[in-house]
Amino acid sequence: MGKIFCVLGKSSSGKDTIYKRLLEDERIALRKIVPYTTRPIRAGEENGVEYFFTTKEELEALKSQGKVIECRSYQTYHGEWNYYTVKDKQIDLDAYNYIIIGTLESFVEITKYFGSDVVIPIYIEVNDGERLQRALDREREQDEPKYEEMCRRFLADQMDFSQDKLTKAGVEKIFHNIKLENCLDEIIKYIENCI
Repeated sequence: MGKIFCVLGKSSSGKDTIYKRLLEDERIALRKIVPYTTRPIRAGEENGVEYFFTTKEELEALKSQGKVIECRSYQTYHGEWNYYTVKDKQIDLDAYNYIIIGTLESFVEITKYFGSDVVIPIYIEVNDGERLQRALDREREQDEPKYEEMCRRFLADQMDFSQDKLTKAGVEKIFHNIKLENCLDEIIKYIENCI
């Protein structure tokens, strides 16, 4: 039975970079599970790569077909944005190990669906000052920066990834992303021991 490694962490903790590097590493040969969202596509993103970008109507259709594993809705400064995981043809646990980026909430729901013996958290942590600077730098690169949403996410992460919630979800191992290469080496060794 394959494993699903769920990369978790507060916004701008380096999840995307670590996720991409883990996908490229042939020693662990992970396949990606692409999540779905109703939020607008950002500059530099591509449909089907970071997310499948959908409409609210497409989300409702998938729900009515019983294909949504988990779904999170956020009231943003730009309206409601939904992020969700779909039971689609991406996942074959009899043949492969997978990786997905998620939130603590999505990790809990995916674990309920597949089981704690299958879903393994990879929790990334970075100093808050460093995270805030990274978020600001990233937002400045956008054609239309959404600073209010950046601030909302930063503050929400403090509550969403509280130590109590991490403990309740069963997240015990923390990978500190101080130096990227060191963090990656530690994660790869951990994954190799799990598969």
